[in-house]
Amino acid sequence: MKAEGAISRRRLLTAACAMAAGPAGLTVRPRPARAQTKTLRIMQWRHFVPGYDQWFNEVFAKQWGEANGTEVIVDNVSFGELTRRAAAEIQAQRGHDLIQFVTPHAMHHDQLIDHREIFEECERLFGAPGEFAVRAHYNPRTRSYLGFAAAFQPALVNLRKSLWDGAHATPQDWQSVLAGGRRIRLLSGKPLGISLAPEHNGEQTLRSILYSFGASEQDRDGQPALKSQATLEALAYVKSLYEQAMTRDVLTWDGASNNRFMLTGEGSFTVDSLSILRASETLNLPFAGDLQIAAMPEGPAARLGSFGFYTYAIWRFAENRQGAERFLVDLTARARDAFLASGFQNMPCYPGAVPDLAALSAGGEAAPGKYALMKDVPRWTTNVGHPGCTNPAISEIYEKGVVSRMFAAVATGRLAPEAALDEASREAQAIFETWRDRGKV
Repeated sequence: MKAEGAISRRRLLTAACAMAAGPAGLTVRPRPARAQTKTLRIMQWRHFVPGYDQWFNEVFAKQWGEANGTEVIVDNVSFGELTRRAAAEIQAQRGHDLIQFVTPHAMHHDQLIDHREIFEECERLFGAPGEFAVRAHYNPRTRSYLGFAAAFQPALVNLRKSLWDGAHATPQDWQSVLAGGRRIRLLSGKPLGISLAPEHNGEQTLRSILYSFGASEQDRDGQPALKSQATLEALAYVKSLYEQAMTRDVLTWDGASNNRFMLTGEGSFTVDSLSILRASETLNLPFAGDLQIAAMPEGPAARLGSFGFYTYAIWRFAENRQGAERFLVDLTARARDAFLASGFQNMPCYPGAVPDLAALSAGGEAAPGKYALMKDVPRWTTNVGHPGCTNPAISEIYEKGVVSRMFAAVATGRLAPEAALDEASREAQAIFETWRDRGKV
């Protein structure tokens, strides 16, 4: 997808892909080391697959640094630390050259460079990215790219197959999830769990339901659109799911609660990426073979899932902007290695960078075919703010938990659906107006 104003080719990044293992046909030549070593500082989350951090820190970053005469310093921090530390760096106007976000970050618009040239060079080398990857980073109003991601997180159903088989149910659509979840809870006492708390899993999963019902925070043109009949239907659905099939703990879940819910054997169903299955294999749980992934359920309007991007952003005050840009292009060239090192969690935004993804995910596992579904994930993947772009207003709505608070208020009966929607719509409208006044949406 080429967004308006995209791929203008003002200039291409020079001498990209100094690393080995690019796509077929890509010639890779190491650069001579410079007399004076440069520094590239990177901050990113501590990956839940330890093997990925090992590959990124000790293999890729070191090789890239040697090839580019650069000392690469990687600071791995916890998921919850990223936002706080990013804010501190903005205040100080100094810090890392690259910071990896896993939640929407467009509210930092004025602190970020335009990442357009990275998109241009990667499209030239690897072909077009997924349309959702463009929408997650492009701002049509300012015609700028507010970050870049070589990979995204897959949105997947995680379930206990024996429980669903025992209830003669499959979670093929959201109504089937409600009917099957209710039956399983009655038969086995195992509830399902979807976070209703203002944290990453809840914000993403509730949006997946919202979008599947045909609702959204905005329309394709970036105009507020939360107040709709489709939103009311999604709210009514989640209330029924909460009352009939879910555990009450979901109101206070944190970012790891859905993992604990499934890994302790308490739950029958949740929405996550691959962290639950990979952890069950690492822990050698007795029911690891019973945990399976499935496609995101279909809604009345579509089958859609949102779970986020591994977005790198370059500050305007970055000391090594040129090195940071080149690093991201070269990281995209190693998307296949990243996919394998992450246990299939780092799904490529550029399909051309991992042309054999279907074969990789279908074989080579202890349980052949267990992850074959991964080839289909891009079909239902979308970005926060669907069907529009993840603009600064959408980013702030996400950070303030407007959507999750709306769903929780209805599910618990604190507010009627109409009242909760009115409240959330007013808050969203005010946020949009603020950013519109600043010329960003």
